[in-house]
Amino acid sequence: MEMVPSEENQFVPKEDVFWSCRQSIFDEMKRISQIQNAAEEPRVLCIIQDTTSAKTVNERLTLNLPASTTLSKLHEDVAQKAGYVNGTFGLAWGNSADMAPLEHNSVMSLSDSGFEPGGKRNFLQLTDKDGEQPQIVSDESGTADSSGLDDSSQERFIGPLPRDGSAGGSGDYSSPSYSYSSILSKSETGYVGLVNQAMTCYLNSLLQTLFMTPEFRNALYNWEFEESEEDPVTSIPYQLQRLFVLLQTSKKRAIETTDVTRSFGWDSSEAWQQHDVQELCRVMFDALEQKWKQTEQADLINQLYQGKLKDYVRCLECGYESWRIDTYLDIPLVIRPFGASQAYGSVEEALQAFIQPETLDGPNQYFCERCKKKCDARKGLRFLHFPYLLTLQLKRFDFDYTTMHRIKLNDRMTFPEELDMSPFIDVEDEKSPQTESCTDSGAENEGSCHSDQMSNDFSTDDCVDEGICLDSTSSTERALKPKSLLTFELFSVMVHSGSAAGGHYYACIRSFSDGQWYSFNDQHVSKITQDDIRKTYGGSSGSRGYYSSAFASSTNAYMLIYRLKDPSRNAKFSAVEDFPEHIKSLVQKEKESEEQEKRQREIERNTCKIKLFCMHPVKMMLESKLEVHKDKTLSEATEMAYKLMELEGVAPLDCCRLVKYDEFHEYLERSYEGEEDTPMGLLLGGVKSSYMFDLLLETRRPEQVFQPYKTGEVMVKVHVVDLKSETIASPISVRAYLNQTITEFKQLIAQATGLSAETMRVVLERCYNDLRLLFVPNKTLKAEGFFRSNKVFVESSELTDHQVAFTDSLLWKLLDRHGNTIRLLVLLPEQSPGTLVNRTVCQKVGEDSDGPFDGSKGNRKSVEAILEESTEKLKNLSLLQQQQPQPQQGSSTSDSQKSSDASDFEHIESPTQEAASNSSLCVAADNRELENRISCGASADIETQFVCEERSDSEVNNDRSTSSVDSDILSSSHSSDTLCNADSGPIQLANGLDSHSITSSRRSKAHEGKKETWDTAEEDSGTDSEYDDNGKSKAEAPYLYFRAEPYSQDDASWDTQKCLVVHVDKRITLAAFKQNLEPYVGVSSTQFKVFRVYANNQEFESVRLNETLSSFSDDNKITIRLGRALKKGEYRVKVYQLLVNEPEPCKFLVDTVFAKGMTVRQSKEELLPQMKEQCKLDLSIDRVRLRKKTWKNPGTVFLDYHIYEEDISISSNWEVFLEVLDDPEKMKSMSQLAVLTRRWNPATMKLGPFEEVILESSSVDELKEKLSEISGIPLENLEFAKGRGTFPCDISILEIHQDLDWNPKVSTLNVWPLYICDDGAVVFYRNSTEEPLELSEDQRNELMKKESSRLLKTGHRVSYSPRKEKALKIYLDGGPAKDPGQD
Repeated sequence: MEMVPSEENQFVPKEDVFWSCRQSIFDEMKRISQIQNAAEEPRVLCIIQDTTSAKTVNERLTLNLPASTTLSKLHEDVAQKAGYVNGTFGLAWGNSADMAPLEHNSVMSLSDSGFEPGGKRNFLQLTDKDGEQPQIVSDESGTADSSGLDDSSQERFIGPLPRDGSAGGSGDYSSPSYSYSSILSKSETGYVGLVNQAMTCYLNSLLQTLFMTPEFRNALYNWEFEESEEDPVTSIPYQLQRLFVLLQTSKKRAIETTDVTRSFGWDSSEAWQQHDVQELCRVMFDALEQKWKQTEQADLINQLYQGKLKDYVRCLECGYESWRIDTYLDIPLVIRPFGASQAYGSVEEALQAFIQPETLDGPNQYFCERCKKKCDARKGLRFLHFPYLLTLQLKRFDFDYTTMHRIKLNDRMTFPEELDMSPFIDVEDEKSPQTESCTDSGAENEGSCHSDQMSNDFSTDDCVDEGICLDSTSSTERALKPKSLLTFELFSVMVHSGSAAGGHYYACIRSFSDGQWYSFNDQHVSKITQDDIRKTYGGSSGSRGYYSSAFASSTNAYMLIYRLKDPSRNAKFSAVEDFPEHIKSLVQKEKESEEQEKRQREIERNTCKIKLFCMHPVKMMLESKLEVHKDKTLSEATEMAYKLMELEGVAPLDCCRLVKYDEFHEYLERSYEGEEDTPMGLLLGGVKSSYMFDLLLETRRPEQVFQPYKTGEVMVKVHVVDLKSETIASPISVRAYLNQTITEFKQLIAQATGLSAETMRVVLERCYNDLRLLFVPNKTLKAEGFFRSNKVFVESSELTDHQVAFTDSLLWKLLDRHGNTIRLLVLLPEQSPGTLVNRTVCQKVGEDSDGPFDGSKGNRKSVEAILEESTEKLKNLSLLQQQQPQPQQGSSTSDSQKSSDASDFEHIESPTQEAASNSSLCVAADNRELENRISCGASADIETQFVCEERSDSEVNNDRSTSSVDSDILSSSHSSDTLCNADSGPIQLANGLDSHSITSSRRSKAHEGKKETWDTAEEDSGTDSEYDDNGKSKAEAPYLYFRAEPYSQDDASWDTQKCLVVHVDKRITLAAFKQNLEPYVGVSSTQFKVFRVYANNQEFESVRLNETLSSFSDDNKITIRLGRALKKGEYRVKVYQLLVNEPEPCKFLVDTVFAKGMTVRQSKEELLPQMKEQCKLDLSIDRVRLRKKTWKNPGTVFLDYHIYEEDISISSNWEVFLEVLDDPEKMKSMSQLAVLTRRWNPATMKLGPFEEVILESSSVDELKEKLSEISGIPLENLEFAKGRGTFPCDISILEIHQDLDWNPKVSTLNVWPLYICDDGAVVFYRNSTEEPLELSEDQRNELMKKESSRLLKTGHRVSYSPRKEKALKIYLDGGPAKDPGQD
């Protein structure tokens, strides 16, 4: 038989080669045929939505498969494309109510399963399976033995997890499909992670270490919680027990630690505080010992973690040794000795240095009890007993005295897997008779008995992940000593990655069950190897120089925990079946809780949450959130909404329905007729995190029928206008189509309102400033600017108003007024003459009466009677004022008499004075063209909706609590709105207007083209050139709407006898507004002030008479106070006393009024009686000066002959200093300069008092001569420096001698660096020959404390202080005590 070589270079029979080639040809032909058949076969387009988590719900997977593809193959393709493990998820139809999942292992083809081929889209949903999240493929890839992987394997990765999906990260983090839901499935390692609350990585590392300690876990399980004795929420052992049970039995990837931290007494802010893990260990152990008192576990911590050492001192002359025994819970090992350039290379080396004694000689000699003198001695530590669980803390945090910053030492320090502690034990048993009492250092001293080596003063602040260096290091480990009974095996390494400023903790723990090392990095648990442990030694491959730490990896071991190798004591973890009964019941309880959570999570995933509104028949518009399962029908959802909105007993259920609603446009999009049994998931378009629309629960009366709302319709609110009665009715909702013409739209409105379509005028309000008359018959609504929701006004009368231009018509004027009328609440003063009943009348007389307003019925006086009565009272009041002068008004006598003239009432401006007999009793004039009437008689019902805030009498009457309005506060509506906290919601007002339309700011035609100027000098004074001295307008102003009525709200917070509700056109000026208020206040407008009330009852006076009320909005509050209002050229001034040598040099005295043209001496004459009455200061006019005040700095001295506005600029809210002089005024000319000087005495370290020096020029020589005269310092030895900052230019006496710029080389004071150009500059001076006082270190420190306290109190210097570290505390009583003195 002929043989031929094969590919494997082996000889095979020639016939076999033939048959092999033939079979290959057949297989290839079959494959080609299958491809051709597949190409001809119809294909199915599948679009899959991943609904397993909130982050993937918006993702779509697209597959185009042959129709013969089986369902099992579909699942495989979806798993491959989504990155999930096949079999861990389900597929269900997404476009039908039948959400039954597709069978996973079915061999049925797609075409037989209901899929539509031919390019039609088949929507599917990827869902959870049995309530479990789909498992990500990367989770399964790590099940192989990690020993076979290289260093870059993600199973080998330890340290901080990359946030950018870089290599070395976990699959959960690097996968784009990662979300929080990944913590719902357990890690393939079998261990459960812990969720990092924010910066609790240090806590997670310690908890995982304790959990992986068999002896601690078993002892914790043996402790039984007695619920009758303690609250489980605050019980630390119980919460740890629950946590350990969950770590052992939970199916989740990670669990929360919030219950544990809550038992510590921590609030949410503690989660943002990172602490030292060793500090936490000590504090937690101390807390457990306190909780376990008088239980079997009372001594557990000491049995497991406590060791003993001897602190001794031995005399080198006589050999006498004194010592004491201390206990410790951990051993702190120094990384680098103080002052050394190299670090210790290993733990053994550091332990040897720990017990290395030091010699006490020279000034540090020890007083020997036996020798009775100071002798050289040797001081050191010896270990007497090692604990079963040995904890070593590597002190990597240090302080750099060169840079004065904390640093982290990243030097390399090796540690063995097995540590022999026999070389470090002290075998001496004898005890000296001089033994001191054994002290337990406990948690307060951090387990130390040697302050230089044992304390840990550096803890981290922030959890900053600074990365991890995984470079391998090449160095031989120190050879281990022979095994002994003191051999310890390493099982936990707590690693810190970062710097001294902050970082990240995680734990590397070896399981005693299988000997495998694991990385517990918060919620991520993975396998690691011994090589990864060696990478936590720290350091770099270079030499161990002083600066090597700066270039080393920042990821290194911080705490090591060893366990004694003792088979008789080494325990194993308790299995679930061996748990105590109380733990078994706890396991069952947590299992049920976890199942309930899983079911709730499934419900949440299938619950539609959408905003719900309801036009409640009683409570008006209500808002809530409707949460309904996607499988619930519309009728079931309606019943849920019915109960949610509390309509039971108000309206029957069959009179309610849910409709699609757009709250922003107030638009009803569509109704759902005939879809009562349709699932809400289909109606709402599936379960979404947010919806682009809302739902409205609509109600009707039993005799009414619901109107169907169709998609594409627009909603129109129609207001019917009655020109005869000048009223605007409440809106009627009408639905129309955008393609309808104006003619068709009018007919539609005619059907709804009963008006005539032929004479109908329709006005569209497109925006606040736009009223459009719709007069083109064939124009469509869309062309006119209609949108989803619209507002129109319609009028259909036979009046000739149709024939005039729209902007000149009565209709336009009525709508214009409607859009500019606001509702104000005015509180009248208690001192007003007469009550509101005697001052307010709200109805017309004669046939033209509007009809009485509710709450204003009864016998009312006419407006003439009100004016006559108020004038008579005002005359009496004026006579009384003339007989009893009131100096506190701060004005001249002539001004006071003018302002008190009772004839002011006779000059109330009105465009229709001749028709006053028929005037309304609510306004100052009758013949107004437009007057809003109350529609539908709803005044009384609507008025009760307004509530006013209560203000105390002290707030009302305390003038000093309010301040004049700033010159810019009311300059425009924009600036005023920033201070106003008005409710902008659409509220129906008493006159039938809603606040939404009322607050629209249109300008009337009469105001067009008028140029408004602001911030002029006269406006700043509170008046305008258009007004006379009494605030009356010189020009005839157009009348603007004003109507007042009594406040009838049943509310005790506002006295209805003193409160008015005023409906006013907001384009009215403040002057006209005050004139209209005169009949109700009872005095002239010049005799009362208007204060606007802002949030928190803060009040500001409105003073600009020419400013309109455009900055006001509905229900703003106004307080009226009696008192002379500012006239033209007057200014309110705040007077402060200047006390240069007092701790607080600025003291408020009084508010007063200065007038333009007044001299400084005249203002002092007005001011001094006011000071005597209000401040009890009896001052002489020649011993008082006024000077400029800039913040707290005294400035220019005002001379008696200076005139305000000519020599002295003055503005509203002006402030001045009043200074009491010891001698008569020395300042006589503006060319003089007043300087405040203060002597510095270095020899006594004290500053002298301030003394004023008057200079005739700006010469430095003159200043030195004056200073030499008052101090006696020789001229050649005198040095001076200008003070810095705000008066009194405080500076620490420890810094003044060096920090100030002494003796500047200048000849005049008004040049750099002095720039002393005005009065009030502070100058320090000293004797250059006087040496500073020598201070000891203690004296300097004491003085530094006093100066810091003084400067902080005065507020002149606040040194920067970094954020203080918050002490780590565990509260045994459930929380910190509230200390009112604690910051």
